[in-house]
This record gives sequence, structure tokens and C-alpha cells, in this order.
Amino acid sequence: MSTNNQIKDKQNNLEQNQSKHNPTLAAILSIVPGLGQIYNKRYIKGAVLFIFFAAFAVVMLEFITSGLHGLVTLGEVPREDDSRVFLSNGILALIFSAFYIAFYILNISDAHKDAKKIQAGWKVTGILEGFRNAWDSSFPYFLVGPGLILLIFVVIFPLLFMGFIAFTNYNLYNAPPRHLLEWVGFENFTRLFTIREWRTTFVSVLSWTLVWTFVATTLQIALAMFLAILTNDKRLKFKRVIRTVFILPWAVPSFVTIIVFSALFNDNFGAINVEIIQPLFNTMIPWMTNSTWTRVALIMIQVWLGFPYVYALFTGVLTGISNDWYEAADIDGASRWQKFTSITFPHLMFATAPLLIMQYSFNFNNFNVIYLFNEGGPALRGQTAGGTDILISWIYGLTFNNQQFNMAAAISLILGLIVATFAFLQFRRSRSFKEEGTF
Repeated sequence: MSTNNQIKDKQNNLEQNQSKHNPTLAAILSIVPGLGQIYNKRYIKGAVLFIFFAAFAVVMLEFITSGLHGLVTLGEVPREDDSRVFLSNGILALIFSAFYIAFYILNISDAHKDAKKIQAGWKVTGILEGFRNAWDSSFPYFLVGPGLILLIFVVIFPLLFMGFIAFTNYNLYNAPPRHLLEWVGFENFTRLFTIREWRTTFVSVLSWTLVWTFVATTLQIALAMFLAILTNDKRLKFKRVIRTVFILPWAVPSFVTIIVFSALFNDNFGAINVEIIQPLFNTMIPWMTNSTWTRVALIMIQVWLGFPYVYALFTGVLTGISNDWYEAADIDGASRWQKFTSITFPHLMFATAPLLIMQYSFNFNNFNVIYLFNEGGPALRGQTAGGTDILISWIYGLTFNNQQFNMAAAISLILGLIVATFAFLQFRRSRSFKEEGTF
């Protein structure tokens, strides 16, 4: 009986100690990283966290403070201070600060969660078991971690640098290190919409970008669908040869095709003018010097470049549609058009709609065909962009030709917001987003 009483006394003492364990106190103690874990009797974990945070503070404190100060001032002595270096260091300081704050919050949250589990009766595990549990729960993060770090410094850092440049006066006439950059707030965006030259150019380029994206992509999809349906007809012979021919434009590197077309459409010696247009119509079309005709040529080239990929998608889907559907439609007396609208078209769109939408996104930023064909030309009076420049090629010209880095960055932000919004809305409609967390 005495043994049983002792066991009961120990259990009661343990329950009392657990009930006294305070999660709020653990979180408060974690203001000094590691103390909350030590309060939870996880001594090694607490010691590791304390050493980690202390080492980070000692090593990075000076860099972070000087970086943030430089981000505000962008340098103080012309010809000695390079504002670009100060801006880069400031962005790195922000990234490191964000890392520190995130881990600091996780440290407090971890202590609070462990304390609540202890209060509910959880026993602190041994070192090996704790390490094993931590490894099992955090293994996915170890796999994702290197990619995340690479993403931050290869993608996010340049994007942040560009975004900050949009709020400075960085251009050819005050480029560092000869001059110091200054923060100008939303002045670049205001100029884009209030100064007539910039406003006219922006509206013109944006309008043509939207027309180019919609017309070129829609035509290449329509042509691919038409050809795929024709070559899927049972009465057609030599299907493999015909399909191979239609895929060939996709096999040739696009830049080679664009350069060849640039020569073919030349106003003076191009084969299209010399061999086709002039003999038939006794005239020469200014493909390279008239912006309207240049746009027509660009759309035709993009249709030629883009339809083989979509054709391959449609062909694969069409071969997977059961013939029973069409046989049932024939029994019901359906016409060809009715079979197309009720069977073929819905199947094609259901299987390929996300990829087709990405074709629109791709052509919205399709720099190659615009630049390689005519470098965005011909030039237009009163505009800082060429007659066929889309937003991405206009940004390229502003950056490398005119060195209007601030305006190029401002336009890039607007372009990025447009593309990101479009991509986000499309992702929201995808099944992967709707079904996330359901398994």
C-alpha cells in the first residue's frame, strides 16, 4: 500500500508541476532567445538558440546598422561614395533583418508551444529522441531551404534593387559614383502619367502590347486548332508526315527564324516584296519603315513561331478523345459544327486551358521577336519608344540605350504588377490551388 501511495504522490506532484508550467512566462523569457526553452527544460536547444542569436547579433549588427543608414542617405561624399553600393548593402541589411526577426518570432512561438504541451502532460524527450522528432518534422524544410536561399539572393534581391531604383533619380546625367542618388518618392510614376511625352508613349506602348498579346496568341491558337482537327480526320493519309512538317518550325531555334524573316520582309531586297508583292500588285509594302505594316509582319511571324507548340498539344488531346462520343453524336444526327462545339472544343479547352493562358503571358513579355526583327522600330516622333516596342522592349531601350534607369524601373514595376496579377488570378482558378490542403 505504501508503494502505491508513493506512486500516487509522485503523479500528483507531477500533475501539480505541469499545471504550474506557464506558457506565457515561457514566451516572455524567450525575449532573450533560448531562455524560454531552458525554462521548458530543453537545455541543449535553448543553449543552441542563445549562441545562434548572440553570434548573429555580434557578427551582423554593424553591417545591418550601417546598411540601413546607407539605404536612407545613399552616400554622403560624391565621387567617393557609390550610391549603388549603399543601396545594395541596405537591401541586404533588410533581408538579414527580416531573417533575424522571423527566427526571433519562431523562437518565442516555439517556447510557448512547448510550454503548452508540457502543461497538457507532455514529457520532455531525451536528446536523441528530440533530435529524431525534430529531424522528421523539419526534413521538408531542409530540402526547401537551399532553394529558398538561392531564390532570395538570385531573384528577390534584384527585384528589390530594381524596385528601389524606381524611387530614385538614377539616370545618365547623375549616375554614380560621380553623383549621389537621391530619393524622389513617386516622382517617376507621376512623370509617367503627367508629362505628355511619357504619357503618350506609355499609353501607345501598353495599347500595342495588349493588342499584340491578344491577336498574335489567339491567331496561333486558332491556326493550331484548325490544323490539328484537319490532321486528325480519319480520311487523311500520311498523317505522320504532315504532323512532322507542322512541328518543324518549333524545332528550328526561334532567333534563327526571326532573323530569316527579317531579311524576307526587308523593304528593298526582301523576297516577300520582290518575288510576291511587286509582281502581283505592282507595289512595295514598307514592312520595316511603317509601324502598321511592321506590326502586321510581327503578328504573322509570331503565329508561325507559336502555332507548332499549341498544335502538338491539341493533337495529343484529340487522339485521346473516344470515338464513341462522335458515334453517339452521329446517331443523334449532330452536324460537324455541333460535334465541334459540344465534343471537340470542350475537350481541348479542358485539357489545355492553363497552358494556353500561359501562352498569353509569354507573348506579353516576348522580347525576342520584337527586338530581333526590327529592334522595336520604326522610330516615332514625339515618343521615347519605337512603333512596335512592347513594354519589355521599351524597358530594355530605356535601360541600355538611354540609361533612364529610374523610368525603366518604374515601368518594370507596373509591368510586374500586371503580370503578377494575371498569374495570381489564373492560379486561383487552378485545381491545385482549390484542392490545396484537402489531402
